[in-house]
Amino acid sequence: MRAKIIEAVRSLCCVILLLCGLTVAGAQVLGDPEDVGRDFQLPENVFFVGSRLTEFDAASGAGSLVWDRYQRSYSLNFNKLDRGWTRAKATEFPGTEYDENPVLPFSVSFVDARTIRLRFNSRPGAFDDAPSLMLAGAVPQDNSWKVTETAEQVSYKSAYGEVRIIKNPWHIELYDAKGNLLTRTQTLGDPHSFLASTPFSFVRRTSDLGRRFAATFALAPGEKLFGGGESFTRLDKRGQRMNLTTRDAMGAQGPLQYKPIPFFLSSRGYAMFVHTSAPVTFDFGQSYDAHNTIYAADDRLDLFIFLGEPKDVLSEYTALTGRSPVPPLWSFGFWMSRITYNSEDQVRDVTAKLRQYRIPTDVIHLDTGWFETDWRSNYQFSKSRFRDPAAMIGDLRKQGFRVSLWQYTYFTPKNELFKEIVDNKFAVGSDDGARPFEDAVLDMSNPAAVKWYQDKLAALLKMGVGAIKVDFGENAPITGRYFSGRSGLYEHNLYPLRYNKAVADVTKEVTGDTIIWARSAWAGSQRYPLHWGGDAENTNSAMAAELRAGLSFGLSGFTYWSHDVGGFVDRAPRDLYRRWLAFGVLTSHTRAHGAPPREPWEYDAGLVEDFRRALDMRYSLMPYIYAQAADSSAKGHPMLRTLFFEFPQDETSWLVDDEYMFGSDLLVAPLFDESGSRKVYLPPGAWIDYQTGKSYEGARWHEIAVGAVPVVLLAKSGAVIPHVKPAQNTGEIDWNDVELRVFGGENKTLSTLFALPNEKPRTLEVAPSGKGWTIKNDFSNGKIKWTVRKAF
Repeated sequence: MRAKIIEAVRSLCCVILLLCGLTVAGAQVLGDPEDVGRDFQLPENVFFVGSRLTEFDAASGAGSLVWDRYQRSYSLNFNKLDRGWTRAKATEFPGTEYDENPVLPFSVSFVDARTIRLRFNSRPGAFDDAPSLMLAGAVPQDNSWKVTETAEQVSYKSAYGEVRIIKNPWHIELYDAKGNLLTRTQTLGDPHSFLASTPFSFVRRTSDLGRRFAATFALAPGEKLFGGGESFTRLDKRGQRMNLTTRDAMGAQGPLQYKPIPFFLSSRGYAMFVHTSAPVTFDFGQSYDAHNTIYAADDRLDLFIFLGEPKDVLSEYTALTGRSPVPPLWSFGFWMSRITYNSEDQVRDVTAKLRQYRIPTDVIHLDTGWFETDWRSNYQFSKSRFRDPAAMIGDLRKQGFRVSLWQYTYFTPKNELFKEIVDNKFAVGSDDGARPFEDAVLDMSNPAAVKWYQDKLAALLKMGVGAIKVDFGENAPITGRYFSGRSGLYEHNLYPLRYNKAVADVTKEVTGDTIIWARSAWAGSQRYPLHWGGDAENTNSAMAAELRAGLSFGLSGFTYWSHDVGGFVDRAPRDLYRRWLAFGVLTSHTRAHGAPPREPWEYDAGLVEDFRRALDMRYSLMPYIYAQAADSSAKGHPMLRTLFFEFPQDETSWLVDDEYMFGSDLLVAPLFDESGSRKVYLPPGAWIDYQTGKSYEGARWHEIAVGAVPVVLLAKSGAVIPHVKPAQNTGEIDWNDVELRVFGGENKTLSTLFALPNEKPRTLEVAPSGKGWTIKNDFSNGKIKWTVRKAF
């Protein structure tokens, strides 16, 4: 009788959990990101909790870890059911062939003095050292860490921190260089609680016998967490749950992500990268406030840990996964677009008016309408609406315009390329293997398909096209069959990286430029710049969310990022458009795009003047922008930086998510309403308003009015900002006539970065001399006319 009651309770629990899961997480429909953590709540699954080391070679860092078997248990009390954990017995047959508590490989190794690698297998066998598309190359091995061992633990020390491995009960502890505990793994009873949190463990699913990991680490009170890719939610992810599976986010106001990246950094001085392309869920203290649990839908856990402040850990992470090369100079100019220019006459008219109204522009983008049938991507210009595309592109190039073209890799049955793709088996196979999905999704894991695709793009690039828009890519079939032999579980998230690489490689081969315009991404995609923030709504809230997304993306290893100025979905409201443009010109790349009209003369003369003024400011700042780009690329840093990235010791800077540093010397506070001023927090030091010259004291809040360009823009006191005369396109900039504007910094030698196009940045020093300033190290040997003056 007792057994029947227990079984009835277990069945009731399953029903309750299912209903709760559907209520909390939402019904799982096609394309929804997976919450990997749900597998760790299901009572039918089997769980294995990291317990103790049975053997470990401290010199090599290799050993074996015992995983104790558990099951979920339930307690009926006070009119409620509570979940718990109970030791379990083996149920496999024959029992001689399966271990109740398996002993499996575990290793710790070091990439350099700041980077630790932890690896775990949920099955017997050696670790997989095959090349990874997510990494920039082979993982280095550093043997400089000092090893000490006792009966209870093994310690590894470098100049930047310490790793301690406790043998029984097994734990890993991370310390900084001063000996402060940063975090440690958490097992059952860490801490003792009536809430049954998830320990460091793996699950064996009853549905397919697949294994998945849960890596649980302690969170400190007040600890803040950032990253996880381009995310529109609050910048500090503490208390949030992020399901890292690429998905068309359908806007900028929800938790879905075009560009999830399995990387985060902590305000405590460390960061982590989960080296997998399988779905990942970050539970940043949402389920249990003291725990950070990384759920990975992979039967191997490959975890890289980085020690240091934000600049340190991002440089370490991008050294491992790759850094962004500097895009061509012309890409830093203005991109004019809408959805969609669809004829040669229209393109010629818009570009002529851009020059007529003296609006600096480098790129004209043609979105979905350059084909004969809108959206039917066949890589052919419409013959009825484009008389001579090559001649048009050539004429525009003479006027200082590059052409960017939209396309995607989903081919509908009406597309004439559909049959060719299916017949050649270039499409991702459906789950039954006999047909493609609704669309033929080009299989980017198939080298022959990639070559076919690149040949299509090469013909356009050879015609003179400057850049290819790499749209979509987030929803490769997760149940599909791929040429690589791996399932969609691993290929879905990898698809954007393969897609980005394919387009970047052929563009570089044909034009010599490193440039794409992409919406989707995964870890490693930063090697193929650049990316934009998707289809934002035309609201103040969406504008603020785009900024959070860009900052989060930058804290995930990406140097370059843009967004659709004015929002995408509808016609941009006039006031929002002018304020968003002021934000846009102080982003690494600037594009106006979305529902028409987007051309300022279609609004009024006042907006034309607003465009001209904002873009003149950007083009005048081009030496600063380009030098900061080159320096950021070299270090793996973002151009749009949170305040704490530059001021990590300032506690308030960690709380601000609606301002940013544009490079190292300029602080930007966009205007998110029509008020004309806003509260701005300034980090320690003195600050000078770029537009008015008014000085402000740092480490406090101020109410600051925007200038003629509707944005708050301040320079650090002591900054030397290089300028040129505004030009109609970057090709007209005179790099031999440069003005260095000095903001504050009285009576001392100051420095700035300067980079000529296609060259590395150099440090220029200026020193007070009488009533003026002198260049101390003119690397140009007199070729550049330097003018140094006080900004105000």
